[in-house]
Amino acid sequence: MPEMIGIAAVAANGIIGTRNDIPWRIPADWRRFKSLTMGQVLIMGRKTYESIGRALPGRITFVITRDRMWRAEGVRTATSLEDAVDQALQLDPQIIFVAGGGEIYRAAWDRLSGLEITEVDQKPDGEVTFPEIDPDEWLETDRESHDGYSFVSYRRRSPRESAV
Repeated sequence: MPEMIGIAAVAANGIIGTRNDIPWRIPADWRRFKSLTMGQVLIMGRKTYESIGRALPGRITFVITRDRMWRAEGVRTATSLEDAVDQALQLDPQIIFVAGGGEIYRAAWDRLSGLEITEVDQKPDGEVTFPEIDPDEWLETDRESHDGYSFVSYRRRSPRESAV
């Protein structure tokens, strides 16, 4: 079974999006996203895909949509997270990255074994949020701090572990 990892840029107030866009521009975040996801499978919702505007090269992308007629060049469609995961597993991937939006993260939350988060030192207005990263559930394993943001990796704690 491949690992399933959530990947997101999250503001200090939990916001990840506003009006189908990201409320900041951090080129290093996009470079990190590309580096981590290249050659892997991405699962995202239709709104997230449309905010990107195109299929990302070098990755197999599944777009979850309730609209069975929706199509876009270079991506595969699925009607649910379960459908996307089932299709992805047929490809025998090493990692499946869940790339948003808020509803998709929440649907995948219990299946995620890791998180790759860009913590953004801003508190913008927005309507799309990321689930709370509970330290009783998630262990921070790496942090790379920069001016205005940090790259943070988390692993799901085993049921026997607890935060101190």
